[in-house]
Amino acid sequence: MSNPWLLTGLAVFLWWFSTGAILWRVRRADLAGRDAHRLSVILGLPLLLVGFLGLKLTAQNVTELGGFLSFLSAIAVWGWIELAFLSGIVTGPNRKPCPALTPLPMRFLRATGTVLWHEILLLAALGAIAALVLGEPNAFGFWTFVVLFAARISAKVNLFLGVPHIHTEFLPLPLSHLASHFRHARMNVFFPVSVTLLTLAAGCWMERAASAQTDAAFAGHVLLTVLTMLALLEHWFMVLPLPDQKLWAWMLPRPVPPQSPRLETRK
Repeated sequence: MSNPWLLTGLAVFLWWFSTGAILWRVRRADLAGRDAHRLSVILGLPLLLVGFLGLKLTAQNVTELGGFLSFLSAIAVWGWIELAFLSGIVTGPNRKPCPALTPLPMRFLRATGTVLWHEILLLAALGAIAALVLGEPNAFGFWTFVVLFAARISAKVNLFLGVPHIHTEFLPLPLSHLASHFRHARMNVFFPVSVTLLTLAAGCWMERAASAQTDAAFAGHVLLTVLTMLALLEHWFMVLPLPDQKLWAWMLPRPVPPQSPRLETRK
């Protein structure tokens, strides 16, 4: 576990596999109908429970394995919440497309309404994880969730303000209305800020890994470094003409014909 290349490989695999698994299950549920989405969320509940249990049990474990299991437990909690969101079970009060030419303030309110319950659930989970592990010797699960949460908020803001590349083909049917709240644009003022902050955060984790006094601290900070760099990579995918969708598209069932409204384009 103290091998940085092994830790990097594990983190990258978890990022790729967990994303693909959720997209695969949601696509399968799309093909099976609304009840299949509810069933996915119910059957996935053990993932949430095991995640919180793992965070609790590893809070006192300061070995390299303890740091990795804490990281993995936070991913499990995050994964169930994302499944609940993409299944259309925990989204927000607004489930309608955004009309074209809606003024920016109103578009922001409508966009917030599409994800409000999801964001509240994420904040509640973050608070619960903080109560379980903050102040304990092993708090890497908490910081893992912080990185995921901060990166997701940043990505949503960038999609709202406008980026060149948006993969709406991954949107499941219950969330087809979200596409109308995204915007295609060459660049937005927030993007340079977001990638700069993520780069600084990755550098901070890397510095802490380099100066770690124990193997456990080294392993935990390497995992956080890789996770933050993957979040940074996902941000660059929004502006660079790279076929990143091919990382997961090959494993997904044939999609239902798209029903999402046309994206707004800023000249």
